[in-house]
Amino acid sequence: MSHRWPSLVGMSTQTPTRHSRRWIEDWRPEDPDFWASTGRRVARRNLVWSIFAEHLGFSVWLIWSVSSAFLVATGFDYSPQQLFLLVALPNLVGSLLRLPYTFAVPKFGGRNWTMASAALLLIPTLGFAYAVQRPDTPYWVFCLIAATAGLGGGNFASSMANINFFYPAAKKGAALGLNAAGGNVGVALIQLLLPVIVGGAGIFGLVKASEGGIDLQRAAWVYAGLAVVATLAAYLFMDNLSTAKSSPREQLQVVRKRQTWIMAFLYIGTFGSFIGYSAAMPLLIKLNFWVPEPAPLGTGIYFAYYAFLGALVGSATRPFGGWLADRLGGAKVTLGAFGAMVVFALAVLWTLMQLTPNPTADPAIASANQSWFPWFLGFFLCVFAATGIGNGSTYKMIPAIWRTEAERVTAPGTPERSAALLAGTKQASAAIGVIGAVGAIGGFLIPMAFSAPWVADPMSATKGAFLVFTVFYVVCGVVTWAVYLRRPAEVRAQSLAGAGI
Repeated sequence: MSHRWPSLVGMSTQTPTRHSRRWIEDWRPEDPDFWASTGRRVARRNLVWSIFAEHLGFSVWLIWSVSSAFLVATGFDYSPQQLFLLVALPNLVGSLLRLPYTFAVPKFGGRNWTMASAALLLIPTLGFAYAVQRPDTPYWVFCLIAATAGLGGGNFASSMANINFFYPAAKKGAALGLNAAGGNVGVALIQLLLPVIVGGAGIFGLVKASEGGIDLQRAAWVYAGLAVVATLAAYLFMDNLSTAKSSPREQLQVVRKRQTWIMAFLYIGTFGSFIGYSAAMPLLIKLNFWVPEPAPLGTGIYFAYYAFLGALVGSATRPFGGWLADRLGGAKVTLGAFGAMVVFALAVLWTLMQLTPNPTADPAIASANQSWFPWFLGFFLCVFAATGIGNGSTYKMIPAIWRTEAERVTAPGTPERSAALLAGTKQASAAIGVIGAVGAIGGFLIPMAFSAPWVADPMSATKGAFLVFTVFYVVCGVVTWAVYLRRPAEVRAQSLAGAGI
């Protein structure tokens, strides 16, 4: 495909010099005229298809979060600890892959890597379809296939790094928030639609379970087909940016910066909580608010009717967090998000303290526990909302930190300032990968905390986990305030506080 581009500042209408296969060499998003005439349209098109590919990656990444709750009903005899491990493994692999996925964007180009990463989703989807049809599949094979679902988790880092190059600083918060939210909502969609696709449940109990039972492989075939669609869409509609080129050595410089690790720590609290809670929520509901299986349709606390709500709320509030950060500053919004997470995590813990352990031992106990479910769900959704806002605001902070540092060492309007800003954008994209990788580890740690092998009762493990999480959020809030908002007189000139981060 070739495109005619609108005229640039001081130039007649021309077609910019391009490499083959949709490489753009001239990209100046900070130039208002260029952005208005050319940049906005191209950036928006790449953002739309980036969201689609990332959305699909998140769905595949979290496919085990809800399917694991169906495994016992389809003939697999696994303990709660084994099921939580299947939920956690994709998050561990996904977090580790985020760093190389980030480096792949400058190496291969954003469009090219989106094509490759979408095609790689055929591995976990086809492996899933194979394993769930065979009740004699060994548990270690399930673990291996679940781990490959982490390929979908890597997509987030490359997608965010790529979109970061397309947008000007003033619009990065909203753009990155939309990109991330479109991906995050893939978690909610897989948790909502998988029960419908496989015939195990219906949307809000209105669709009856199929007569033939649960066919988990159906979901795998659907998402394998969508992976092919995403690959073709990236090929046809996305672009590579020559200005996004950098070597791994340049990118790895961010690991030596203190700000990278501070933001990674905070991102464990926001995104790590979002993805960890999203992965664990179906099993949390199933284990702590038990009803006999198969549950009468439309009655009881059936996990498939509620499991998607947390991810949906967290995804919906993420762009709101980016929007707020663009206007109020990312650090202020992040601090507020951690404050809300502390309050509502304590509220969730309070509801859990009202429950009686081992509800499967007595239906009367189970019924009494279920009366607390609306409180549990409501407070938990508030936690999800706060994680989404915090996700959006922290991703606004990352490019703002690197831009602020570039501006402090150069004079406005000079070639040195332009070069420093470009280098800062490259480093911010690399930092997004490192921070995203570390933050996503929370998606592994949270399900494992809920399945602590040294605690026999899942409910007791859940209570202890929420107490630990609350303390961690307090620490995250203190760090945010101390590093980005506190302004002692003796370090005010050098502090990042007050820089609009």
